[in-house]
Amino acid sequence: MSKKSRKKSSKTPSGSPTAKKKAPKTRATTQTSPAKIQRASAGKSSKTTAKAASHEAPSKRLKSSEKASKPKAGSAPALAEGQKAPGFRLPRDGGSVVTLADYAGQKLVLFFYPRADTPGCTREAIDFTRLKDAFTAAGTTALGISADPLKVQEKFRDKHGLGIPLISDETHEMLEAYGAWGEKSMYGKNFLGIIRTTVLVGTDGKVAKVWRNVRVDGHADEVLAAARSL
Repeated sequence: MSKKSRKKSSKTPSGSPTAKKKAPKTRATTQTSPAKIQRASAGKSSKTTAKAASHEAPSKRLKSSEKASKPKAGSAPALAEGQKAPGFRLPRDGGSVVTLADYAGQKLVLFFYPRADTPGCTREAIDFTRLKDAFTAAGTTALGISADPLKVQEKFRDKHGLGIPLISDETHEMLEAYGAWGEKSMYGKNFLGIIRTTVLVGTDGKVAKVWRNVRVDGHADEVLAAARSL
């Protein structure tokens, strides 16, 4: 064999520079393919998530707008004059129980106050105590009602020497029935609480007169005058 033939046969395709360069390219191609697939799938999942979020957002806003359109809970129902007085059975200071039936055939004053031993409520309770004998002479009994526990009511009574029975309505059932529980506003904030209210019930068991958002000064005297006129 000639020297030229031996040189040509020694340069096989596997040993050629071109073959060496192609092998790395083939490996690189096989390695990058899964990465491209992962990036593509990640892009699809992010698009799917974005679409899902865009569909959820309007439903949340819709729910909030629906809640806003609903009437406010806890608003005081109207108690009309001439309506039969709602019945009640609640504890009073001293531990006994008071019911509407206890005063059948009598005139009854129910004054609802927000909180025991606060300035306005104290003045109101003292005024009704001052006029207790005058109410009795007019065939009328006055009862004070708030949501305070009995212990608080009794402390309130003892501190100010009150002579009016004080009823505890912690469940708000009577307060709501007589329209004395509802939305109030103070310092720009709305909240549910006791609306200072007085109800005069006649001997027939029907509501004779209702005072709402009561101003304390002179109120007890006004109620006494109304009771005398029945």
